[in-house]
Amino acid sequence: MATSAIGPGFLTQTTVFTQQLMASMGFVILTSVIIDIVAQLNIWLILTVNNQKASQLANGVLPGSGHLLTLLIVFGGLAFNIGNISGCGLGLQILFPVSVETGSIISALLAIALFLFKDAGRAMDAFVKVLGILMLVLMLYVAVTTQPPVAEVVYRTFLPETIRLSTIVTLVGGTVGGYITFAGAHRLLEAGKPLSRQEVRRSAVNGILLTAAMRVLLFLAVLGVLLKGAMLDAANPAASVFQSALGVAGYKIFGVVLWSAAITSVVGSAYTSVSFLKTLHPVFDKNAKSTTVVFILISTVVFTLTGKPVAILLLAGAINGFILPFSLGLMLWIVMKHKSPLYRHPQWLLWSGWLLVAVMLWMSVVTFVNELPRLF
Repeated sequence: MATSAIGPGFLTQTTVFTQQLMASMGFVILTSVIIDIVAQLNIWLILTVNNQKASQLANGVLPGSGHLLTLLIVFGGLAFNIGNISGCGLGLQILFPVSVETGSIISALLAIALFLFKDAGRAMDAFVKVLGILMLVLMLYVAVTTQPPVAEVVYRTFLPETIRLSTIVTLVGGTVGGYITFAGAHRLLEAGKPLSRQEVRRSAVNGILLTAAMRVLLFLAVLGVLLKGAMLDAANPAASVFQSALGVAGYKIFGVVLWSAAITSVVGSAYTSVSFLKTLHPVFDKNAKSTTVVFILISTVVFTLTGKPVAILLLAGAINGFILPFSLGLMLWIVMKHKSPLYRHPQWLLWSGWLLVAVMLWMSVVTFVNELPRLF
């Protein structure tokens, strides 16, 4: 779940919004983390207690709702995956003398090979863990090097100069919106290992905290660079941060971080989207590997035809932020209607979840009306 969230969109969004809000970005990150934890705890507990994937559980309580959820999740996952593929291409272009398109095709083929591997589940888990640790270590190094004003950041985290709803919506959408919050829960279900509720809660929160740690480190690195007077390249703002901090070596480090973030997100997006499609029709379940291959290929083809990676990455976060109120609201409605004699969902979690649905729906509508036209 964490490495699915930490993709090229994550890097781009955090960099662009820090450039706009400076130290006040700390408030946005703190707010989004609180929202993320409430959303993820609700969804993971509901699914693991019922031992069913989201679409199966939804269809069992309200026929057809699971199919609608599947279509929304797959649409959002595809939107994000187009950006993920572009990030792969950009990362390899930085590291090697290849075009973005060639780099995206090479990365897509590598992701496909991973899914075609005999023990794909275990290989996928090991792959994303190693690259996830690598990203955190490299980002910590860059954040320390830029020497950001930590005291100012702490102050503005609680007393921000500027608050932008669209920024919160996009960050939440990029962390637990769309397919991402279901990625970890579905992986737990398919792994087949019985987990206690305490283990599920700990895993759900740890996933958010890992993502938050990466975002805070990137935010600090960007802020430190900006306060030294650096100008970021609008075509690839996150790369400018690493280059300004560490020169050519920093640019190459960014290539590693970007490619690692992108390829793990390609894996997470494809895996979770196909896990939903499996419940839509038996043909997807019988041909899961082929469906995964097609999903990745479609993302690659769309990217090579459309371009505009930065705009796509920002748009994908906003789209998935809009999907979250529906998916979380559906899960909460199910837990209220489908009461189990063996489990009672925590009331504080239930009603804070409904509050989150209302707030995210309102913020998403405001974002779509006022902000999205500016991206294009």
